[in-house]
Amino acid sequence: MITLTDSAARQVSKMLQDKKEGMLLRIFIEPGGCSGFEYGMSVDFPKDADQVADSNGVRYAVAGDSVDYLKDCEVHFDDGLTGKGFEIRNPNAQSTCGCGKSFS
Repeated sequence: MITLTDSAARQVSKMLQDKKEGMLLRIFIEPGGCSGFEYGMSVDFPKDADQVADSNGVRYAVAGDSVDYLKDCEVHFDDGLTGKGFEIRNPNAQSTCGCGKSFS
């Protein structure tokens, strides 16, 4: 469903260290942004409609209404000098904004 790069998996693992048992990375989209939809991520418990999977040793959930939009995406984390933080690389996006946080 979604692939986490090595750098994203390391960062998510760090984020989950002090969280309650059962919490995971939750990925979703919502209306907004300059291109129509915005990506969202949170550390949360999975919801009933979510699809739960794992990539690179990290469990994650995709909101049920976001699955089709996020199919085959890659989540990357860049913490370099000009790092952007998390980046979702979406092969399904027809267009994206300059910052990479929204798409259509």
